[in-house]
Amino acid sequence: MNSKPTLILGSSSPYRKELLERLHVDFITDSPSVDESALKEETPFDLSLRLSKLKARAVALKHPGAVVIGSDQVLNLDGKCLGKPGNRENCIKQLTEMSGKKLVFHTAVTVIDINGNEQSVVVDTVIHMRELEKETIEAYADLEKPFNCAGSAKLEKMGIALISKFQSDDPTAIIGLPLIELTSMLSKAGVQVLPGL
Repeated sequence: MNSKPTLILGSSSPYRKELLERLHVDFITDSPSVDESALKEETPFDLSLRLSKLKARAVALKHPGAVVIGSDQVLNLDGKCLGKPGNRENCIKQLTEMSGKKLVFHTAVTVIDINGNEQSVVVDTVIHMRELEKETIEAYADLEKPFNCAGSAKLEKMGIALISKFQSDDPTAIIGLPLIELTSMLSKAGVQVLPGL
């Protein structure tokens, strides 16, 4: 009887870890060390996909014979990549720039199976931001401190109040890991979430 392969989430994100825990599969985490800088003229979509592959490959190299998940999210604002703000000042700048605009979050996930076969997908979430007053932005930044979230948008918490509309085929994609797609990808990689799935 074959033992189940080790499943590794190649991420240090507490949000992705929490999402994967929803599937009740045994897994460990290992943080990939990759350069997340965009290449010259790289689109936000392409950046998210490339980084999810890089992260999965970096962890798979350290753990041969495991099933590895890599994921990345990039915010697309008028064709420009917006990353994590890192601090309050950048957070306020990002939210001011995003006010009243339509944004696309590209959430990419890559799964590498025990034989080194790769599957990758990008799930888009379209967000329409409300027109935001300066005091609203500053209050949100101070209360939520979303400095480690792409585009300062912590939509699983208070950030939901900043948007007027949300469109996605997978509601978990915006938090950082599209579980609908991931469930199918894991099944193809030999990791069953439920019998028959």
